[in-house]
Amino acid sequence: GDICEPDFIKQLFETEKIDIVLHFAAQTHVDLSFWHALEFTYVNVYGTNVLVAAAHEANVEKFVYVSTDEVYGGSTDEEFDESSPKCPTNPYASSKAAAECFVQSYWERYQFPVVITRSSNVYGPHQYPEKVIPKFISLLQQNRKCCIHGSGLQRRNFLYAADVVEAFLTVLKEGKPGEIYNIGTNFEMSIAQLAKELIHLIKKTSSESEMERWMDYVKDRPTNDLRYPMNSEKMHNLGWRPKVPWKEGIKKTIEWYKENFHNWKNSEKALEPFPVTEPFAQLGGP
Repeated sequence: GDICEPDFIKQLFETEKIDIVLHFAAQTHVDLSFWHALEFTYVNVYGTNVLVAAAHEANVEKFVYVSTDEVYGGSTDEEFDESSPKCPTNPYASSKAAAECFVQSYWERYQFPVVITRSSNVYGPHQYPEKVIPKFISLLQQNRKCCIHGSGLQRRNFLYAADVVEAFLTVLKEGKPGEIYNIGTNFEMSIAQLAKELIHLIKKTSSESEMERWMDYVKDRPTNDLRYPMNSEKMHNLGWRPKVPWKEGIKKTIEWYKENFHNWKNSEKALEPFPVTEPFAQLGGP
């Protein structure tokens, strides 16, 4: 089914004994959002509206909306906490920020027990290869270069999938209705450094000149925030902290893609660089 189908969603809540909703369903790829802005708005904002309305009508015990650190916009130094203003800079982040407002309004108006989470970039096995880590791994495993937007100096915080699962379980048990929780990690790396790290692990080289041969700098997307530093003390107070070290997480991820890349539908298409020639939004609607 589809979260944008109100009749289907209504029937789902009427026929299934649903007591908790974890709302992950979304269009999530920033690159694509620049030229599918209306589709992102439709799925992420309208779809969330349909789902939270049906969940409220069904009196579920808790509704967890999974958002993103990108709603804060970029920052080079200041750490964002949950009270920091939202200042999204791309259509994906804007759609997630708007959806947050709809979800939060159900708490303000009805005291419906919603919780919002904002997490750093998640990586690990099973991720669709349009995202940067599986994309670079898959390109290198096919003896192709990592395509790096702009300077490659943009820094990202990477959180292993098993750690983020623990965070959601913690929020389900301990998260207070009406609250927002940052799910972040202090592990941060530039995209250029990420490429070098993966080249070193997959191509077994530490030579700087050899690494550069596997890197292809392409035109940047229209906006590309430099950093998303987040303060996750609120989550730490609930008893959660990330546990999986980068070296362990990335090793498991590389091994998984070696065996499983071909199982993805349209996986080859996902490896293309950002299509800079496309328009900001399609006017034909979703």
